[in-house]
Order: sequence, then structure tokens, then C-alpha cells
Amino acid sequence: MDTSIAHGIQAAVAPVFMLTAVAAMIGALATRLSRIIDRARWIEERLDQQRFKNEQAAYWELRRLGLRGSVVNWSIGFLVLCALFIGATVAGLFLEITMAAFRDDFVRWCFLGGILCFSLALICFLAETLLATHTLRFAKSSAGARLPLEHVSQAKEGGKS
Repeated sequence: MDTSIAHGIQAAVAPVFMLTAVAAMIGALATRLSRIIDRARWIEERLDQQRFKNEQAAYWELRRLGLRGSVVNWSIGFLVLCALFIGATVAGLFLEITMAAFRDDFVRWCFLGGILCFSLALICFLAETLLATHTLRFAKSSAGARLPLEHVSQAKEGGKS
């Protein structure tokens, strides 16, 4: 095998490790998105059954879940762009070494685009986790004000046991 081809393969493999991090982040974000969707469905079902003491709080939480879902979608979008940039970087590195087909600028800008998209995805991830923890209330004084609380009648509760 030509040494330039071997060198091209070695150079192209290095950014692939970043793709592993991107794939792991996409998996984590997909899990968060599914939990957000499940929670929103749970709230919507209870709203349909009129089982909340405070419907306004339930609608507030639904709006917050919608915002969180949007932020996660943006993060996943940035990660997909990052993966595309890193893929173009790998192809550019290989072609640059083996065929002198690309200039250094192409590889440089693709890699920087990938890093920028990865950074933006991390910022979105941070924003989503801050939104998620903002809805939690840990203080005992707010235990009665948790969002949202269901109506549980004594008759229904007694019949289920």
C-alpha cells in the first residue's frame, strides 16, 4: 500500500473519535426528548380527565415542556450538522493526502464548523437542563405548590387498594 494512502487513512481516523462523542450526545438527548414527550402526554391525559387541582400550573408545565423539547431539537440539529462537518473533514483529509484534491482551508473550515456546532449543541443541552431543574421545587415550604397535583378522591383511592 502506498505510504501516502496509509498516512491519509491515519489522518482521517482521528476526527472519527469526535463522531463517537456526537453519537453518544444524540443518544442522551433522544432519551431526554422521549421523557419530555412522555411527561407531556401524562399531563394531557390528566387534563382531559380533569384530575388537576391547578389546571393553570399544568398548562404552565406543558408550555415549559414544549420549550424544553424545542431546545433539545435544536441541540440534536446542531449535533447532526456537527457530524456532517466532521464527516466532510474526514473525507477532505483523506482526499487531501491521497489525491491532493482539497486545499487545507476546506478541512480547516469543516473541522471548525463541526466544533462550533458541537459547542452550540452543548449550550442547548445546558439550557435544557437548566429549564428542567428550574421547574423543580425542593424546599419543604413549596411542597404543597408542586406542579401539577392531581385530585385524588377518597372514594377512588379506597376502591383501588
